[in-house]
Amino acid sequence: MSVVEEFEEKLPRSAKMAFGGAQLAGSILGNISMVAITYYYNIILGLSATWIAIGWVIFLVWNTLNDPIIGYLEDRIHSEKYGRRIPVIRFGAPFFALTFIICWIPLVDINDQFALFLYFVFVLFAIDTMITIILMITWLLPAEMAISSKARGNLMTYGGVASTIASFLSLAVPILLFTGTERKGINLDIIILMTIIGIICGIALFASSYYITENKFTVMEEPMGFIEGIKTTFKNKAFNLYLIPYFCFYFAQQVLGTAVFYYLDFVLQVGGLLALLPILVFFLMLILFLPVWNKVVLKIGLKNAFMTSLIILGIGFTAFILIGWVYITAFIGLMVLGAAFSGFYLMVQMVFGDVVDYDELKTGKRREATYAGIEALVQKPAISIAPAVFIWVVLAFGFNEHASTQTANAQLGIMLAFTIIPGIVLLIGGLCVKFYPLGGPEWMKQKEELKKIHEEKEAKYLQMLKEKGVI
Repeated sequence: MSVVEEFEEKLPRSAKMAFGGAQLAGSILGNISMVAITYYYNIILGLSATWIAIGWVIFLVWNTLNDPIIGYLEDRIHSEKYGRRIPVIRFGAPFFALTFIICWIPLVDINDQFALFLYFVFVLFAIDTMITIILMITWLLPAEMAISSKARGNLMTYGGVASTIASFLSLAVPILLFTGTERKGINLDIIILMTIIGIICGIALFASSYYITENKFTVMEEPMGFIEGIKTTFKNKAFNLYLIPYFCFYFAQQVLGTAVFYYLDFVLQVGGLLALLPILVFFLMLILFLPVWNKVVLKIGLKNAFMTSLIILGIGFTAFILIGWVYITAFIGLMVLGAAFSGFYLMVQMVFGDVVDYDELKTGKRREATYAGIEALVQKPAISIAPAVFIWVVLAFGFNEHASTQTANAQLGIMLAFTIIPGIVLLIGGLCVKFYPLGGPEWMKQKEELKKIHEEKEAKYLQMLKEKGVI
């Protein structure tokens, strides 16, 4: 017997597949650019590690400020024809693809460190703006498309598989292109492949917008003012507690994404296919455990399952410093990390949906994008701080970006930054979930009440369209 019993809620398969497709295409564009850009500009194009770290710190300011503003504006979109979310995906897709492509084409003299630094900061600003505009929408769609944990969990199985494939490709493509070779400087193969990826993902993102569903009745709601919306959001206790593990995970994930290239190249000293195999194992475990975590959610509840995944992640990262030095045993550590990552990937948007549901019950308004924008006040600093912290730690241990092999001390610095630091951060995040308030039978009753509220809003919306002669 599961710990929760919920009402039946179904989504058309086409909508679920479209959501998965949007997640896949958008995540590939966003993940490759954010994960591989440090290594690309540092090792391939030759930008100094010091300039890289400074660039990420400067970027932190823009990265933090733009999301609440864009989130607020996206909640104010009122299109009776398209809705609030679909037009952003449909008309933003070509610009997202174009911005991704220019990340890999340095339009300055790469021998001029300052010019290359300015271009690095420029592409960080440009790609992050498009990531914010598009991925903020794909992130909040589960909260728009379903209410129950069961329906959201089923939807996130599609999204989880798509995100996992995207994350794998986001590491696999740069690993195969960047590691184990002497591909330094401007490389036409890299530019051509990244251009093809950008075009394909842009088309897929555009096409998905024709099948995604959303609650169009929200266009009738009068949005809150900007300041009032921010104040109201931070009064949501569940949201404030959710932000702590959210920051911890994205800090650890960005460390993993940044460090893995240095780890494979300079600690395990493998490249090409040998470098790809342990990453493949990690993502296979991530996919295989999605249905497992879905069952865990139904068995022990979303809150407890979410906390468990974070604690396992923290232990897995911390223990990796003991077994990650050898190629064979590294597989074991990556299998554990993959299984634990799977839980967070499945559940984080479900938890976010609950937070927004709770807000709607309190305010009567549906404000996913506002929440996603303010959520980014935590996520984006984590994404910016993590690579800077990693770079500073490895430099403190004597890392030399101009050397093809590193000293034992530099290798230790890579491992400490890669394992212990994110491991401790994740354990803190997992323990904080203990105080998260949304869970149990009482919360399920409130969600049933929310379903009735949505049905009433839908009826009013349809009546409005009839009165206008639209239907």
